[in-house]
Amino acid sequence: MGKMLFLQSALFLASLHGIQTLKICSFNVRSFGKSKVAKEGVLDVLVKVISRCDLMLMMEIKDSRNKAFPMLMERLNNQGNGNEYEFVISKRLGRKAYKEQYAFIYRPKLLTVKRIYQYPDHHGDVFAREPYVVWFSSRYTTVRDFVIIPQHTAPHSAVSELNGLYDVYVEMKQRWRAKYFILMGDFNADCEYVRRKEWPSIRLRNDTNFIWLIGDDDDTTVKHSTHCAYDRIVLRGEKLVNAVIPNSANIFNFKEAYGMTEGQALNVSDHFPVEVDLQRSRSIFYFLRSLAGPKG
Repeated sequence: MGKMLFLQSALFLASLHGIQTLKICSFNVRSFGKSKVAKEGVLDVLVKVISRCDLMLMMEIKDSRNKAFPMLMERLNNQGNGNEYEFVISKRLGRKAYKEQYAFIYRPKLLTVKRIYQYPDHHGDVFAREPYVVWFSSRYTTVRDFVIIPQHTAPHSAVSELNGLYDVYVEMKQRWRAKYFILMGDFNADCEYVRRKEWPSIRLRNDTNFIWLIGDDDDTTVKHSTHCAYDRIVLRGEKLVNAVIPNSANIFNFKEAYGMTEGQALNVSDHFPVEVDLQRSRSIFYFLRSLAGPKG
């Protein structure tokens, strides 16, 4: 009788939820550091934006004293909604004195970190900020394992860095024998930094096995005066592409969503996040576990 009740409860819960999604996001939070988090309301907006996502790539962290990012994580995990986040973060990357970090913020209930690799840029200093490559795994998605290669290109070397990402993909595929890849970040892949005449020379675009989800005519910038598709999400692997929820590749306009003025939004960033949803599996055990809530 107990097993029958368990099964009936599981099937009912599954029928209510249907196919769930895993939301993957990428956000260049311009010059994120102590002065940014001191601005009124900025941390609150960032927490709301990140909380929409199961996995967030955060870029342009310039937190040299390591004060601002821990403050963000503490605020994120003190919301009282049972959604806990963990993170992995790169070392400070950059040429000369200017340094940035990449961070992946993720829900440990849904994702685990399988491997991490700080790409060494041994092809002639192609990258201003070398990719911090992370292999994620999840029992709850139709694609269980995928590797994310992040990049924040230096604007005036965007074309050469985009070409360099192709080499990173090839090396990581050989190193880890992985099948499914997501390349994403602030590619500066539009307007004056990557012009239409330059796209034919970019291998990441010419290889039709790479699927670009954010279009060239999209706008990922906050300023009303600009219209540029700087931020992108690129997939490699047929099963991964097929796991994308139709029409889920999106630019999240937090200015409109939260009723902000342009000035208020620019205090947060001059970029909007980009995002995509992957199918979760229909595991009835996952739904029952989620119903039980957080442990402890």
